Amino acid sequence: MALRCDLIIRDATLFDGTGARRSVGDVGVTGDRITAVGDLGAASADREVIATGKALAPGFIDAHTHDDRAVLMGCECLRCKSSQGVTTVVVGNCGVSLAPLVTDKRPVSPLDLVGEDGWFRFGSFGDYAEAVRRSPAAVNTYALVGHQTLRYRVMGDDLYRPARDNEIAQMRQIVAESLAEGASGFSTGLYYKPNMHATTEEVIAVAEPLRAAGGMYFTHMRDEADHVCASIEETLKIGKRLGVPVWISHHKCSMPENYGRSVQTLALLEASVALQEVAYDMYPYPAGSTVLMPDRLRDDVRVIITWSVPHQEFAGKDLSEVARGWNMDQRAAAEKLMPAGAITFQMDEDDVRRIMAHPMSVIGSDGIPHDAHPHPRLWGTFPRVLGLYSRQLGLFDLETAIHKMTGRTAALFGMEDRGVLRAGAYADLVLFDPHKVIDRATFEDPKQESEGIEEVWTNGVPTFRAGTGLTGEAPGRLIRRHRA
Repeated sequence: MALRCDLIIRDATLFDGTGARRSVGDVGVTGDRITAVGDLGAASADREVIATGKALAPGFIDAHTHDDRAVLMGCECLRCKSSQGVTTVVVGNCGVSLAPLVTDKRPVSPLDLVGEDGWFRFGSFGDYAEAVRRSPAAVNTYALVGHQTLRYRVMGDDLYRPARDNEIAQMRQIVAESLAEGASGFSTGLYYKPNMHATTEEVIAVAEPLRAAGGMYFTHMRDEADHVCASIEETLKIGKRLGVPVWISHHKCSMPENYGRSVQTLALLEASVALQEVAYDMYPYPAGSTVLMPDRLRDDVRVIITWSVPHQEFAGKDLSEVARGWNMDQRAAAEKLMPAGAITFQMDEDDVRRIMAHPMSVIGSDGIPHDAHPHPRLWGTFPRVLGLYSRQLGLFDLETAIHKMTGRTAALFGMEDRGVLRAGAYADLVLFDPHKVIDRATFEDPKQESEGIEEVWTNGVPTFRAGTGLTGEAPGRLIRRHRA
């Protein structure tokens, strides 16, 4: 009997997510899975898409997001992801997760990046996991539990010191519970003031349940500037002591005096691979974005304001322009804007390219979806890699670019049956025009859909189509690390 599918995408240029050479063929989908890949000329389907000249790849996996709240807010809030081909997001990064924490006040920065009044209402990670299941998004969610969230829950506002033994024991127990309830790893943000007081030994002790649960350790390292190599060494030490895979978030060499040091950092990471599991994500821009920190401002580094609670009117303005208007220096202006967020032009393009091209890298946007004037990476990361860095600049071929967004990420994170085009894998798919795909979001006008993304499916259900936009479907699921 001839094969019958729900969907067949015909005559597409197939990129299977493994880095293998492209081929031309068909993909059949039934329910939430890929049924067959190859010549399906004898098969039929309820819907057929002729994809001649178009590329079909696994749906892109955003390895680093702050979408903890966005995945609970309906499809429109994640149009920035679906419109660029993303079908899975990793939340809870940089030590910042929405759960498990209950508070009725605005939390200490940078926890406020993912939630404000009323959003920290999940007393356990299981409560958050249930909310994701009950109110699904257009994308799948892979979630981490954050160190700062736990410190704030256990230590209250008294965060600017190392945790005491009884506090460490409480946090360790919550990590164990969170991993049992759906978290796939534990993240730290040792760069931030409330967390920089945590010692290496505190992190190791709190994260100890990762070993038995088969979880991963993720970190926004203590320093990405002058002491970047020392921070890598600390990260590797934590991973070795725990005996778990290590993930370095948004690897970079920050500030002008450290431009070019990616040669050193990558050599250090390469040497470590023989001794332990380690990898990193990065975003394809020479500017980062997080909360505004007045004490870390420099006159030689441009800053754009992304949001401000007391002065919303300055979102999108250069801090230097705001300071001139107020007739004060930039630090004083920043203090007046607080609490606020910022884009900081702190990296060198040559380092960005070297870090991106390295075989250890995968792609993550680090987008912050609730900023009034977000970094363009929120809307443009994946088409930018495909269009600018692969097609236009030739940094790597399209097979490699897609591998860094799909199969490599899924394999490292233990996302079973994700990130690949093969029979039996989940039907997370993106159809795009490889000759046209490009980002349109800019620092001046960041909320712009990319070009060239034709259609996106999550778990076999279409979530985005060019010309009509979001379909309104929300087939996303909470997925968790598979321990081999």
